[in-house]
Amino acid sequence: MEITFYLAAAVAVASTVLVITRLNAVHALLYLIVSLLAVALMFLTLGAPFAAALEIILYAGAIMVLFVFVIMMLNLGPQTVGQERAWLQPRMWAGPAALAAVLAAEFVWVFASGAASLGLGQAAVPPKQVGLTLYGPYLLGVEMASYLLLAGLVGAFHLGRRARRPDSTGGQNP
Repeated sequence: MEITFYLAAAVAVASTVLVITRLNAVHALLYLIVSLLAVALMFLTLGAPFAAALEIILYAGAIMVLFVFVIMMLNLGPQTVGQERAWLQPRMWAGPAALAAVLAAEFVWVFASGAASLGLGQAAVPPKQVGLTLYGPYLLGVEMASYLLLAGLVGAFHLGRRARRPDSTGGQNP
């Protein structure tokens, strides 16, 4: 199981470096999703299947939805259709596909080896224990993180909205 952990860690580091170095946002997003899937596999090999599922559902899924919303908010129009088609060439998917194939092979190997061998000599942590720990001694940290996310959401709204300009009657036009 240790080789699976270290291989997933290597994929996570490689794809994260590629996220940082890509100039195209779509390519960076693909590598980011591969990185998040690698971290989920690392959680799974450490005996935290609940954290692995949350990593996939919340982070990988939510980031995709967020990216789609950003594209919809930008509303770039028909002039970018040709540029988007150039970004989505099959050769652009080669890197993320290769890293995702390595992760898929690792997932198959982990599940084929059986649930008893899950973790590096540790038992799986049940979801109830995760909830009791998060909302017990770490309640203040969870609440502070929620306020930080709310502040980021409000800030993004204010930065992203268009400024209103006054009309000839002295009122505000949208």
